Formats: sequence, structure tokens, C-alpha cells
Amino acid sequence: MSRAAHAIELIGVGSPIMDIVAQVPDSFLSKVRGEKGGMVLVDDAEMARILSLLNVPLSHSTGGSAANATFNAARLGLKTAFIGKLGNDALAGTYMERFRATGIDVTRFKRGDRPNGRCLALITPDAQRTMRTNLGAALTLSPAEISPRDFEGAGHAHIEGYLVFNRALCEVVLSAAREAGCTISLDLPSFEVVNDNRDWMFGQFGRGIDIVFANEDEIRALYPQRSGDYESLARELASHGVIAAVKMGREGAWIASGKEAHRNPAVHLPDVIDTNGAGDAWAAGFLYGYLRGLPLPRCGAIASAMGSETVRHLGPLIPDRAWPEVRRRALA
Repeated sequence: MSRAAHAIELIGVGSPIMDIVAQVPDSFLSKVRGEKGGMVLVDDAEMARILSLLNVPLSHSTGGSAANATFNAARLGLKTAFIGKLGNDALAGTYMERFRATGIDVTRFKRGDRPNGRCLALITPDAQRTMRTNLGAALTLSPAEISPRDFEGAGHAHIEGYLVFNRALCEVVLSAAREAGCTISLDLPSFEVVNDNRDWMFGQFGRGIDIVFANEDEIRALYPQRSGDYESLARELASHGVIAAVKMGREGAWIASGKEAHRNPAVHLPDVIDTNGAGDAWAAGFLYGYLRGLPLPRCGAIASAMGSETVRHLGPLIPDRAWPEVRRRALA
């Protein structure tokens, strides 16, 4: 059933961080701690150290998982808003203006007294992204700053899994969204975060979370003792009363709800440049279809069109010049 009657169809909740993108050889990753393809939080000093080692061009874009999904959903035509904490510097001003220009309601942003958050995405030749994140002002968002009023008039809340770094905050966000009458989706964070918070996440499923997004690594981290295929894992997750959307990159996706499961076909692209943001775009496409009342296979098809376009460009967002064709393919 479509929820288009709400003043805000989708409200994103997460960290509004500025993405810094660098293309690097695999050998560069030996200079940073953590595994390839994962996300590790770093402090100001470590971020400065890594940036000082780079001798390649850097590009900047608004980022953050839920923020990317909200941005893409707005470009598709949903009425959107965002909750997150911006900093006190020029990056924060640029971030807010970019969202405002896209038609996103920016009145629910919070403002902090620290610099804006940043995420360095290191893109290797295989198009894999390894992220090192300094949350800056976003890290200071507190439970006391969130209430059901933040979700007033919204039909659906899309919540960034990285919020579970602060469980008290995430629980208040979930509670406020539920009290405001929102349906809720949770995009699982990196496999490292799932490993550290698995039991807590299972405790949240079935308590008013309607959709869970996961990629291959995240669903495996959620079920580390299971060796089944992705269909069986999607069905297992769906047994907790959620729509399970398991994204498998170029191999497509499995979408499971109740007793039904649908395979989102594989997408073969010869020109993959950067996988950063592809999962967020996929979620945006899926949520567009879901909130407009479309069948799950159609939601998956729109999601696939969005994700496959994102990987053809450097950075987490589809460039302006590509959007007319994206809308034609996704919404035809």
C-alpha cells in the first residue's frame, strides 16, 4: 500500500559525513589498519596520517549510508527529510546546501560544535572500497536530542546501521520512530559492526523493524555458523518478521518476506569503477518501490538499476548528468 499521503515519505537517520574518495593500489592498504573492504573508525590524528600518505587526487561528495539513500530517494521523487548532526565548519555548510538544493527537508538536522564528519574511501583496482571514518560532530548526537517530534509527518524511517556504535542512541531513534507511527528499515553496517553487535540486532528484529538490508559479508556475519546459500540466509532473516533484502553485488540479490523469496537477477557490467555507495543506492531504489506500493520483484528491479548505475562512477552518488537515463531505466 502506498504511503505517499505522508508529508514526508522517507526520513533518513544517520551520520551526515563528507566522503573523500581516493583511488589507490592494493599495496597502499598495508599502510592502514583493518581489513580490506571493511570500515574502521579513526580519530583526527589517524585520519591526518592516512591523508598525508596519499599522493593521488581526492574527490569530495556528501556521504553517509542513510544520507546517500535519502539523497537518491529524493532524486527518484520521494518526499524526504534527514536527521543527523552537522559540524560547525564549511564542510557542514556545503553538505546542508547540497541537500537543500535536492529538495530534501533539512530542518531536522542538528548542529554541533566540532568539525563535520569525514569518511575516506580507498578504492582499489578491483573497485572494492575500504573505509576509514572520522565521525566528527556526528559522533556527538545524543539520545536527548531525539524525540518523536523529529519523525512527525513521516511515513517511513530508514536507519543507518552504524548508529549501533551508540546503542543508547539507536534505541531512542527506533523508539521515537515507532512512537511517531513510522515503518522502519535498518541497513546493516559493516561486518565488523555486525560481529560486535549480533545479539543486540537480533533483539531488535520483530520489534517494529519492517525491512533489513544486508550485503554478502553482513548476512554471513549475522549467521556465522550457517553455511547455506544466500536464499536460505534471506529466508532465515525473514523468519524474524522482516522483509530481508540480501544484496550480492554483481550477482544480484535475494528478497524474502514470509514464505516468499525472489531472486533479483545478476547484473553484468563491463565498466565497474567504484562500489562505494552502491548498496545505499540499491536501498533507495527498493524503498522507492516499497513506499509506492509496488510488488517486491519490482522493488528489486528498481534497486538493481540504481545500484548498477552507481558503480559506473567514482564516489557514492550518481552524477547529475546520468540521472535522466537512470530515471528512465528505473521507473519505466
